[in-house]
Amino acid sequence: MLALRLGLGTHPLVLLRRLLVAAASAGVGFLLLCTLGWALDHPAGSQARLLWCLIPLAATVQFAVATARTDQSTLPRSGLSAVGLGPARLAALAASSTAVSCTLGSAVALLFFLHLRGDLTGMPFDGEAAKLLAAGRPLPLGAVLTLLAVVPVLATAATWLALRTRTTTGLRPAPVRARVRPANATAATAGSAADTDTDTDRASDSVSDTASGTASGTADASDSAKVPDTAVNEARAMTPARVPDPAPAPAGLPWGVAITAAGLAVETYASRGRGGHPPPLPGHFDGSSAGVLAGWALTAVGLALAGPGITHLCGWLLQAVRPGAIRLLAGRTLMAEARRIGLPLGVLCAVVSGAFAASSLYGPGDERPFGPLTGLGAALVIGCTAATVLTAVLEAKQARVSTTESLYRLGAPATLLRTAAAVRATTILVVFAPLTWAVAALAAVPLTT
Repeated sequence: MLALRLGLGTHPLVLLRRLLVAAASAGVGFLLLCTLGWALDHPAGSQARLLWCLIPLAATVQFAVATARTDQSTLPRSGLSAVGLGPARLAALAASSTAVSCTLGSAVALLFFLHLRGDLTGMPFDGEAAKLLAAGRPLPLGAVLTLLAVVPVLATAATWLALRTRTTTGLRPAPVRARVRPANATAATAGSAADTDTDTDRASDSVSDTASGTASGTADASDSAKVPDTAVNEARAMTPARVPDPAPAPAGLPWGVAITAAGLAVETYASRGRGGHPPPLPGHFDGSSAGVLAGWALTAVGLALAGPGITHLCGWLLQAVRPGAIRLLAGRTLMAEARRIGLPLGVLCAVVSGAFAASSLYGPGDERPFGPLTGLGAALVIGCTAATVLTAVLEAKQARVSTTESLYRLGAPATLLRTAAAVRATTILVVFAPLTWAVAALAAVPLTT
């Protein structure tokens, strides 16, 4: 119930991202149900079609986790642990919201599948895909429920595992004031001493009055002298937030380059002796080369691992030679956000390079085995990876809100921050676009020669 109330009370953009997660879940669920319907009449090639569904499934789960990370209502805050809302409970709330979104998408996928199959009537396009989805055979209920539960279960588990380790270490602690000794303690002592002297020597009233006035004047002077010291002590007693040390460079760049090179080598070796025939994509599964697919998978994993390191290297190059304020700010920001946005960038680079390599295998007059389900799967993969990158950028923007406010308080103009953001985006585009094209060209060369 708390997750539902938080979901209904969030920002409209957060609800839009959750609707996108639900739409992606509906697309993956529909692909799985279509695979089941096709397997009822063609059980021979059902395993291959099911394996091809793992790619959009992984992209959808990654997008669901990225969406949950940007939800401000589930961020750990100091003081919430006292009421039972620690990091683990907030991670459970985020996982519940993800489960609700993905379950909604799976339900929509089931309704759309039954509608196209002809089991639900009264709407347009009733039974348009009855032959493809084996309308004459009964659907196994257990298989349908299992396939529909794959996306919610995996997305929920991945969200909880990704968010359960978040703590409140990045938050600024509340200022603590030290106890300062009152400055009028000397005045009280002097006043008591003056009263004692007055009670003892009643004969010299004028002298004692003069002494008392002198003592009170001294006490007042000491009070005025103590006030600045008290303010200084209170200012020093304020405990400032400790500036965290800069994060070390990601260590995955050498491993990513090595795995990418190994994937290209495996693909080259597996493509020998095939007589120039390209490996069939979804639609033609007979004679698929497992070595070529394994090479593509290794290349994708290598690019994903190398993404944070490449992003960190971009930030280092921006501030390499006598940087100005804009280059220094852009470079330091890229280095600090390399781990957060580098992995989605590497995955997007792998997906786009794979799409370019697959499209280059067929000439202008060749028959391409791309059907509607293939287009749906490709759209899901590309759309989810691109949305994950944009969500990671939004998360990075939310993480540096305090830094941005500090720059504004120091008098930095807004054009400085916008120019630094444009420099970061241009640097990433200049580095990752040629890298994507080079990997796609290298992956397609052994299969087209």
